[in-house]
Amino acid sequence: MYREILISIDEREGRGAVLEDGSVVEILIAREERQVGSIYKARVANVLPGMNAAFVDIGVERNAFLCADDAVAHLGEEADESMKNISIADVLKVNQETLVQVVKEAVGTKGARVTTYVTLPGRYVVLIPSAQYVGISRRVESDAERNRLRVLADKLRPEGMGLIVRTAASGRTEEELQRDVDFLVRSWNKVQGVARRRRAPALVHQELALVDKILRDVFTADVHRLIIDNPSHFAKIREKLEQTAPNLVNRVHLYTDTRPLFEFHSVESEIDKALKRKVWLDSGGYLIVERTEALWVIDVNTGKFTGKTSLADTILKTNLEACREICRQLRLRDMGGIIIVDFIDMDAQQDRRRVLETLTEDLKKDRTRTHLVGMTELGLVQLTRKREGKDLDSVMRESCSYCSGRGRVLSVDTVALRARRELLRQGQLSRNEAMLVTVHPRVGVSLVGYDGEEIEGLERDTGKSVYVRVDRDFHLEHFEVSSGRSDDLKEKLVPLTQGRKAKVRLEDNFGANLQSALAVIEGNLIEVVSGGDKLGKQVEVRVTSSGRAFYRAEVVA
Repeated sequence: MYREILISIDEREGRGAVLEDGSVVEILIAREERQVGSIYKARVANVLPGMNAAFVDIGVERNAFLCADDAVAHLGEEADESMKNISIADVLKVNQETLVQVVKEAVGTKGARVTTYVTLPGRYVVLIPSAQYVGISRRVESDAERNRLRVLADKLRPEGMGLIVRTAASGRTEEELQRDVDFLVRSWNKVQGVARRRRAPALVHQELALVDKILRDVFTADVHRLIIDNPSHFAKIREKLEQTAPNLVNRVHLYTDTRPLFEFHSVESEIDKALKRKVWLDSGGYLIVERTEALWVIDVNTGKFTGKTSLADTILKTNLEACREICRQLRLRDMGGIIIVDFIDMDAQQDRRRVLETLTEDLKKDRTRTHLVGMTELGLVQLTRKREGKDLDSVMRESCSYCSGRGRVLSVDTVALRARRELLRQGQLSRNEAMLVTVHPRVGVSLVGYDGEEIEGLERDTGKSVYVRVDRDFHLEHFEVSSGRSDDLKEKLVPLTQGRKAKVRLEDNFGANLQSALAVIEGNLIEVVSGGDKLGKQVEVRVTSSGRAFYRAEVVA
């Protein structure tokens, strides 16, 4: 199998894609600092004996959830059976400080889930500061290699700490593992030093950024090449690999073509498909993928596939093809939690067994821990997949404002980033001196930036003048880009003079600024200063100044 990794770095977003034999199987997107894996010095905010859990303040918007089992996990071997039944009130007190690590990111209204069982993952091993334990990844199947790695881990394990040997350690030398262990021990000493100096709540260790995480967890010896479109990150990757994995340096390549990397490899279209309910199979069958509050549901259908021999054979072939695509969709969408698959009913017991065996084999390709529970009497297959951060749907879409949350639309930032990429693309292809983009007002705010800095950046990158026009009648996901002479495009805009008055309806805040409100006057984006407390009202405003790509106004008393 030919495996490659693509990394595209923008000023506001980093994206990674894993391809196997040309097919996209994983998408990684980073728009903000990653929480999972980060370590905080927390302050206990509430202790809830009825839930046998506590809420701890880690310095973010919502308090994190710490259950009793996770609260004593740091005791390691001391947390015997008697400790596991202990009340949370005997372990934690309000305002107590404790070191915690995020194991599940905040999703929706739920805060992050944390544990006191801190682990520090490296390239080849995971350091466990609180347990004297040695473990070997279950994916290392060779008994001889497992024994070799266990002997090395016992030898390299720091005094009073534990090690888990990762799959990537297979075939690695003692020197390579020793270097990884030394780095993690230094990292843990640094974490302890920062924790002693800071008062809770405080971040004491930030999980790695996208590129570093890909190098640590994804770029292993079975990856044939890594392609990145950012020269500075390309140089940093090669420099880091020369110290940690010199055998992989020559597999890193810089992408220099004018066509965007993800577009060239058809990743953009795969991302769009991964957000749709219906997934077509090559045979003509299809999957329906639905997400609920409690679980994911996948329904398998024969669709256009009629087969050639018998109904039972048609059903079996569809189900077997669905197994491979389901496993790809699990990774591509990064589904987590409970997953229920409704395969087409099969009468023969051997057909059911064959489907389960195929599913089990394909799940081995997934680096996220996935457990196949089995098939129920109703023919439903039950899976659980470890959930850490946000899935692809949660990252790229938000609740639909047009249908009160019953559906999903692309988020404002996602549409703004798409419009930005289209402007960059057309800026490279067009010889015209200017471009005009028309978007929904909320998208316009994200696209121009609070002080117009994003438009200024686009003009620097494209070498062209960029104008923004907003239209409330535009669907949130829709935008239009045109290019031409600067004077011709300016004619499509209606300039506003200082002192101009107009009646407007304030329906949204101006981006993240809760003090200001968003308004539109004749296609122009307006920031109504101090209008944030008048949302939902129609008011009269007066234009006070013009900024870059938008105007500012005040409410007329």
